[in-house]
Amino acid sequence: MGLFDFLTNKGEEKPVEPANKPAAGTDFFGNKDAAKPAAATGTTYTVVSGDSLSKIAKHHYGDAAKWHQIYDANKATIGSDPDKIEVGQVLTLPTL
Repeated sequence: MGLFDFLTNKGEEKPVEPANKPAAGTDFFGNKDAAKPAAATGTTYTVVSGDSLSKIAKHHYGDAAKWHQIYDANKATIGSDPDKIEVGQVLTLPTL
């Protein structure tokens, strides 16, 4: 059947059935208890040479001024001076 046949045989058309929406608490495929994306639950980041909290914030959030949120979530790891992060430290990047 070609395009012309399809356009001229209107009597054979069938209406399109609406798609069922997935139930609440399921992912796109209908799987229950789907794992949340990393961005929704927070992620971890390992500090590398040359990093600062503002550089990490700029890279992950698009705004260097959000370094405070990273510091607040990691005070126990970083300590009292937010300028003294160390290579190899694993930081939690909170969901904003």
